[in-house]
Amino acid sequence: MVSSALAKGLERRHIHYGWVVMVVTFLTMLTTACALGAPGVLMPPLAREFGWTTAEISGALAVRLVLFGLIAPFAAVLMLRFGLKRVVGSALVLIVAGLGLSLMMGELWQLLLLWGIMVGCGAGMTAMVLGATVASRWFVERRGLVVGILAASSATGQLAFLPVIAAISEAAGWRMALVLVCALLAVALIMVLVFMRDRPDDVGLRAYGETEPVAAPPAAAVTPFGALREASRSGTFWVLFLTFFICGASTNGLIQTHFVSFCGDFGMTAVTAASVLALMGVFDLFGTVGSGWLSDRYDPRWLLFIYYGLRGIALLFLPESTFTVMGLTPFAIFYGLDWIATVPPTLKLTAQRFGREKAGVVFGWIFAGHQLGAASIAFFAGWVRTAYDTYVYALLIAGGLCLIAAALSLMAQKPKLA
Repeated sequence: MVSSALAKGLERRHIHYGWVVMVVTFLTMLTTACALGAPGVLMPPLAREFGWTTAEISGALAVRLVLFGLIAPFAAVLMLRFGLKRVVGSALVLIVAGLGLSLMMGELWQLLLLWGIMVGCGAGMTAMVLGATVASRWFVERRGLVVGILAASSATGQLAFLPVIAAISEAAGWRMALVLVCALLAVALIMVLVFMRDRPDDVGLRAYGETEPVAAPPAAAVTPFGALREASRSGTFWVLFLTFFICGASTNGLIQTHFVSFCGDFGMTAVTAASVLALMGVFDLFGTVGSGWLSDRYDPRWLLFIYYGLRGIALLFLPESTFTVMGLTPFAIFYGLDWIATVPPTLKLTAQRFGREKAGVVFGWIFAGHQLGAASIAFFAGWVRTAYDTYVYALLIAGGLCLIAAALSLMAQKPKLA
């Protein structure tokens, strides 16, 4: 196989094949996150073409965020039983099918089925649980850094492509924008089929930095609800679940879904507003990778305290900004560095509390909390905008919740000393 030959060639050059798997995972999470984030930019043209209200579109998009999270613990178990390549390949096919069929949609229930259910389930199978699984299977050393890089790919993918999608949508229609997204997903699928391998021993290696072989846990030994039952007895689980609920509410549920429409209320074009989101994505790449580095060295509870506190302050002051590119650039930089920096310390606390074997599935349930928060505020903010003709109330509520999350973070179990 190509992957086995490549692994042997890289080994002669003292390069571990785990880095190839990480790159393929990065590209996969980047493109599926792009598919998840694209609907936020396409809300205005959908409303104009079909006459749907912001609340109606937000309700359908909220479903995708719920499924994006709820599918995660089940995806982690599927990866244990059927392997990374089969699960990730199936997810990419499902997303392409959902987006492709939506080119012909004309009813609201079709939006719910194609973008809500199909895209939500497919993206959920390639979300942060995939990154957590790859990092724990393929890396012992540099695991925090790898988690940071893969977390950044997910968040950056939801933001970085938005200006291009918005520009194509304005110039050639929202359908042509979706064709671009489908093409990116097809490239990712080819990469997965050619280079993805399930475990290091598939190419005759140990995990990066591993000195002794570690047997893979029996697939049947870990079940989604069994892991939830055990984790739910821990106060740390509920602290992480609630703080991640607020994390989702304050990032992709509110800003990713509604930022373009919010800026439109102040006269900004969709392309300009999407460019500000893309700037957030660029700084998120640095912020989340840096957070992975910091999580290997400092108490993750205090990192979460700082991240949530700064995010809350940023959201509370956003309505006071000047809605120009220059006026929003400080917010984009400040908020972007903190966009999803919460993932590495949250995953580290999860792994330390619940162990390496169950960390992926337990983190899947915590990630489900993230997406429940995202879906809740995605719908709530749309309702607020429809009822009161402003998003400001939703921003203030999200900012206040972040300050609560900062305080909650310190209640997690103190991590063990390295």
